[in-house]
Amino acid sequence: MRSVLFSLFLALAVQVTAQEYYLFVGTYTNNNSSKGVYVYRFNAANGKLAWVSNTDSCTNPSFLAVAPAGNYVYTVNETGRTRPGHVSAFSFNKSTGRLSFLNQQLSGGDDPCFITTDPSGKWVVAGNYSGGNLSVFPVKKDGSLSPYNQLIQHTGSSVNKSRQEKAHVHSTFFTPDKQYLLVPDLGMDKVMHYRFNAALARPISVAQPAYTAAEPGAGPRHFAFHPNKRYAYLIEEMGGAVTVFAYHDGSLNALQRIATHPAGFKGQPGSADIHISPDGKFLYASNRGSENNIAIFAIGADGKLTAKGYQSALGEQPRNFVIDPTGKFLLVANQKTNNIVVFKRNLSTGMLEAMPGGIQVPSPVCLIMIADH
Repeated sequence: MRSVLFSLFLALAVQVTAQEYYLFVGTYTNNNSSKGVYVYRFNAANGKLAWVSNTDSCTNPSFLAVAPAGNYVYTVNETGRTRPGHVSAFSFNKSTGRLSFLNQQLSGGDDPCFITTDPSGKWVVAGNYSGGNLSVFPVKKDGSLSPYNQLIQHTGSSVNKSRQEKAHVHSTFFTPDKQYLLVPDLGMDKVMHYRFNAALARPISVAQPAYTAAEPGAGPRHFAFHPNKRYAYLIEEMGGAVTVFAYHDGSLNALQRIATHPAGFKGQPGSADIHISPDGKFLYASNRGSENNIAIFAIGADGKLTAKGYQSALGEQPRNFVIDPTGKFLLVANQKTNNIVVFKRNLSTGMLEAMPGGIQVPSPVCLIMIADH
C-alpha cells in the first residue's frame, strides 16, 4: 500500500513540476522605469504569473532568444545612430531564476530588432532593422558571444517610399530542418533565403532560390512554422495579412493570403506577431494600430487558414505574444499600456477568454517561455 501511495505522490509531483515555466519579458527602457529583461514564473495549472527577477541596466532589450538548453539568454539592445546597436549575452540559473550578464558585442547595424539561436546553440543571429543587415555571432563555451564574423547587407526598396526606402531586416528564422535561415525584409518586400551549416566557420551562404517575393507594400515581418514542418506562415506588418506557404528544402510555395482583420476594416494595418498552437490546429496573429486584437484562425489539413474570430488584447499595441507549452494559455504583451494579459485557450474552438490577474510591466515587447527544469 505504501508503495502505491508513494507512486501516486511521485506522479503528482512530476505533474505539478511539469506545469511550471519561466517567462522572459523583453522591454523598451527609453523614458520609463523598465530595468530591461524581466523573469516571471508561470503556472500552467492556473495561469498565474509571479515575479522572480530582472536585470538592472540592460538597454532596450526589445527582443530575446534563449539557448536550446535554456542556460543562456541573448538580447538585442535596440539603439542606433549616436548609440550603435548591440547584442548582449546572459547566463541563466534555472534554480534561482536569475540572469547574470556575460558580455556585449556590436550588432553591426542600427536598431537591432530580432535575435535567434541556431538549434545547435553554437551561433546567434541578429537582424538590424535600420541597418538593413544581419549579423552572425559565434557562441563561446561559456555562452558569451564573440564579435560577429559575418555581416550580410541587404540592398533594395519597395513601393511605400516613406517606410520601404531601403532594406529593413525584421527577423531571422531557422527552418525546422535546420538547413536554412529565412529573413523577412520589410523594406524590400522579400523573404531572403540563406543556407546554414553550423559546422562551418562562416555558416551562412546565399541559397537557391535566393528569395521569395511578397506582395508590393506588404512589409514581411515574422514567420511561424507548423508542427508538421510542411507549412510556413508569414505575417505582413503593412499589408495586414498572413501568407501561407508550403515549405520544402528551403523553398516556399504560396498557397493562400488572408487578411488579419475583418472585411470592411478601413484603418492602417499594424500586424506584428504570429504563433501556432502546439497541436497545429490554430494560428494566432496580433494587430496593433486601431485594432489592438488577436486574430484567430483554424488551420486546415491542407495548411490553409479560416478566420474564426478576433479577441481584444485588453491593451494597446500588442507587440508580441506567446502560447505556453501546454497550449492552454496565450499571453499578450501590450507595449503602450504596460501590461501582460493572460488568456485561456479553448482547445476545441481556439477562442480566447481573459483570465483575472494580468501583470504590469513597463513597455513589454517580447515574450519567451521555457520549462523551469
